Amino acid sequence: MGNQNLAKENLKFDIVAGLVVCLVALPLCLGIALASGSSLLSGIISGVIGGIVVGAISQSQVGVSGPAAGLAVIVATAIGALGIEAFLLAVIIAGVFQMIAGFIKAGIVAHFFPSSVIKGMLSGIGLILLLKQIPHAIGFDAASWEGQMEFSQADGGNTFTSIVSAFSHFELGAVIISLLCLGVIILMDNKSFEEKFPKIGMIPSSLVVVVLGIGLNAIYFSFFPDLGLTSTDLQNGKIVSHLVALPVVDNWNEYLAFMSFPKFSEILNVNVWKVAITLFIVASLESLLSLEATDKIDPYRRHASTNRELVAQGVGNIIAGLVGGIPITQVVVRSAANVDSGGKTKTATIFHGIFLLTFVLFIPKILNLIPLSCLAAILIAVGYKLASVKIIKAQINLGYSQYLPYFVTVFGLVFTDMLTGIGIGMAVAVFEILRMNYNYSFWDNEKLLSKKTISINLPQQVNFLNAVSFSKLLAGIKPGSNVTIDGAKTQIMSSEFLEVIKDFQKNTELNKISLTLKNIKGIK
Repeated sequence: MGNQNLAKENLKFDIVAGLVVCLVALPLCLGIALASGSSLLSGIISGVIGGIVVGAISQSQVGVSGPAAGLAVIVATAIGALGIEAFLLAVIIAGVFQMIAGFIKAGIVAHFFPSSVIKGMLSGIGLILLLKQIPHAIGFDAASWEGQMEFSQADGGNTFTSIVSAFSHFELGAVIISLLCLGVIILMDNKSFEEKFPKIGMIPSSLVVVVLGIGLNAIYFSFFPDLGLTSTDLQNGKIVSHLVALPVVDNWNEYLAFMSFPKFSEILNVNVWKVAITLFIVASLESLLSLEATDKIDPYRRHASTNRELVAQGVGNIIAGLVGGIPITQVVVRSAANVDSGGKTKTATIFHGIFLLTFVLFIPKILNLIPLSCLAAILIAVGYKLASVKIIKAQINLGYSQYLPYFVTVFGLVFTDMLTGIGIGMAVAVFEILRMNYNYSFWDNEKLLSKKTISINLPQQVNFLNAVSFSKLLAGIKPGSNVTIDGAKTQIMSSEFLEVIKDFQKNTELNKISLTLKNIKGIK
């Protein structure tokens, strides 16, 4: 009975969170589809599948999947080279590879990403959200497509040049909406406000600002028409929309006209397989990294199976490929919005997919009234929470070995793209690990080397990381010493570590060292 009550209690939070995530995801789905060179409907299809199908199979309680911004360039290039039908076949094959990877437990690789890099990824994405949404917050919607995370843009500009340009093309109506919406979010998310107005505090601020944004724009057109935000404005020589721009269709045949389907006759095309392998590797890495990051922001500290996640993403991509969707991954931005909106379980993710499907089918015209500037306010608030001063201070307090990879990852993400930034952060983290292992020893080197009779008991596990520090210890042993190396406790010994012992054994006669080896497998 207690579990049923808890489920009912969670359900009301999950429904509202699902609605908020749906509203945030809508322009992202459309923007990513546009940047991918596919139809706008393909982004919505992937959003629906990511919510309902992947959400149902995945064990992640707060993770939200959908079309992947990090794959947009790869997708656009592949569609241009193969055509949409052959590309959809590549998406299906990539999904099959993901399922196989999950079944053979390849998801374990996610556990080897250092915590400092994952935290840097979260803060980097938060900072990117802040920077990328500033132009949309002030009404410059020609700056970049919604959901773009890369530093460099197709128009030759970058994140910072877009912000500079935005201030010379701003819309006063959008500025007023975004500032008021940000003010409402800050006010409603304040603990003292929730204590004074508990009933109002139960309503997610994100949902309030969406209604506020629609209402303010309606007031503009009634009383201040010059401030009104429209779906057809000219900026930088382009027709842009300051509102959500869902495709509006009247019947099922029109939907089918928007959709594409895979061309299975291209199964022997080598280029299809090359694209499939690329999609499999990049999409899997993005999903696993996002899963690790999402686990860290889960307020209940729940951990999902990485192998199950690969299977879920694989099923999602197979279905997406069959019905004309673009590749799917788990997405940190949507997951963070889910947590921020009070989502408790993966029911919120599923509801987000149901809402997407329902809105596109039945009320697209109503959703097309939502100003992008109010959604920008929501994403700016989410971005700040991911990269707050408190988080940065906490990372600095952990010490040099933690904050160096963290900051390198943050700056790598901001000035390149997600995978490149993480790769740079990983390189620095690995260097720090090697440096620490070189300086750290299982033994008290100074105490051991001060003796003439030296007894070295090896630990339970020694690998190539320990080989350098062990070699450093052996190099310090003075001629004439009596040395015993005992591996009785050792269960795992890498070939690199064993090689260090063999090299030392060869030089003992030359250095007049008496060496006794006990329980060392692989040396006679």
